[in-house]
Amino acid sequence: MAARQGKPAAVAPEDYDAEEGLSFETSKGIKVINNFDKMNLREDLLRGVYQYGFEKPSAIQQRAIMPIIGQRDVIAQAQSGTGKTSMIAVAMCQLLDTSLLEVQALILSPTRELATQTEKTIMAVGEFMMVKVHVCIGGTSIGKDMQQLEAGVHIVSGTPGRVFDMIKRRSLRTRHIKTLVLDEADEMLNQGFKEQIYDVYRYLPPETQVVLISATLPNEILEMTKKFMTEPVRVLVKRDELTLEGIKQFFVAVEREEWKFDTLCDLYDTLTITQAVIFCNTKRKVDWLTEKMRQNNFTVSAMHGDMPQQERDAIMAEFRGGTSRVLISTDVWARGLDVQQVSLVINYDLPNNRELYIHRIGRSGRYGRKGVAINFVRNDDIRILRDIEQYYSTQIDEMPMNVADLI
Repeated sequence: MAARQGKPAAVAPEDYDAEEGLSFETSKGIKVINNFDKMNLREDLLRGVYQYGFEKPSAIQQRAIMPIIGQRDVIAQAQSGTGKTSMIAVAMCQLLDTSLLEVQALILSPTRELATQTEKTIMAVGEFMMVKVHVCIGGTSIGKDMQQLEAGVHIVSGTPGRVFDMIKRRSLRTRHIKTLVLDEADEMLNQGFKEQIYDVYRYLPPETQVVLISATLPNEILEMTKKFMTEPVRVLVKRDELTLEGIKQFFVAVEREEWKFDTLCDLYDTLTITQAVIFCNTKRKVDWLTEKMRQNNFTVSAMHGDMPQQERDAIMAEFRGGTSRVLISTDVWARGLDVQQVSLVINYDLPNNRELYIHRIGRSGRYGRKGVAINFVRNDDIRILRDIEQYYSTQIDEMPMNVADLI
């Protein structure tokens, strides 16, 4: 991807301490604006922001919304649960020309659920602007997608495969797109999606603004951004501040795999005080554990990427509504999904990579709320756990007997 020309130069990054105890490695000259009223947002958007329940922008919103609205390329990194999705929603709505019924912003996400959540957030904050958003994801009717896109929308939130399909069919017209947002960009620029992103990017106007958002941005991803971003403004949180302060992390030593199940059953009453998400590394394990829990008369829901979209939507709705209290899932659920009541995460399996750990435990304690993460650790997992501790400069203690009091 060739870098585009014609944007003002960014200033060199420097370190400074920001409010809320976060220090960002951030481009110089970024103003910290700690009040939505001072962002010069459109009146009808501001109404939507306050009606949505926001009182004050979060740390990342205070720094990144203005450069995005200023149409600079932006790389924004902050912990899970700090308001990245709503930051996208506010900035995209502000940039809209609502009198033009053409796609002006394209937001790509790695999972269908995250794309849907982004769409809902935009609809909520953009309610008084009459913003038209369409979610464009696999597993849904292609005909309906084509119909809605051809009727005209302002913003598309989708997954790369379906979005590219709609562009090729000429149902998604790209000539008025001003902004491309890659949400969970580290996942998006991994091997699985890289080609599809590139395919989409080729169809966009050459001066398109690019915004990259993630909780984790490994160096190799930052290197890649040079190919398709022009002197981006960077708002980056340092890695050792990526652990989530309100989340207490524990481990339970289970010598062998087969002991995990009994440990989980013992914890079940603790899980249902609140809402809990249990992560397994494979779809098969999710199915197996769900079945085994149900055989033992425990009520649980399950979700993974092989389920039909309608079923996934129904399970999400039940869990959000609180009718289901324990959700067993693969990492399809680890990124970006916000269910306010989740205050307990159990890693039945430790994640396959360190980045996923932060995304998983970030399901609890959203927006500074308190949460608990419990890791089931077999003898041969101790090394992985120590590696996670070291990587995030954090401490994971053995689970105390009174864990229920901490939730």
